[in-house]
Amino acid sequence: MKELSLNILDITENSVKAKATLISITITEDADMLTISIADNGTGMTEETVRNVTDPFYTTRTTRKVGMGLPLFKFAAEQTGGTLAVNSKHFESFPDSSGTTVTATFYKKHIDFTPLGDVISSLTTLIQGHPDIDFVYRHDIDGTTVASLDTRELRAVLEDVPLDTFEVLTWINENLAEQYNSI
Repeated sequence: MKELSLNILDITENSVKAKATLISITITEDADMLTISIADNGTGMTEETVRNVTDPFYTTRTTRKVGMGLPLFKFAAEQTGGTLAVNSKHFESFPDSSGTTVTATFYKKHIDFTPLGDVISSLTTLIQGHPDIDFVYRHDIDGTTVASLDTRELRAVLEDVPLDTFEVLTWINENLAEQYNSI
């Protein structure tokens, strides 16, 4: 993919398919490293699935025989000298704490580093497409939070106004842009 924000969008869609009700997206960076972590409280994966999930020819989908999201994310990380880790607790073994965390690290100074891209558009697309799911987003640079959003807080203020209304999505987009512009 041409930018990491598209990987974030793709991996987060896996969380949606896993029936997550809360998805956390955290980006942490300093001068040398960028780490992206996507954690959910979905159904999780079995140990066998976790072992095979980065194989492009292993997929749990019945509509096609390949799954490229995690393999491409892993490739993007590893081509910079970074890593990808997938930790998961399947709901059958962990009924009260199931979920998956995908963490990728990237060396930013490597010639093959893929730019982060338009995270704001990826987030607003996720919220628009899945207004009933809660998203927590945080981007830290050198230990300081530069942008954050928690849809649970928005719901408390908006009461019965859906997150996928035009005005709310516009506010989310503008608020995140303002946060990024202040750095």
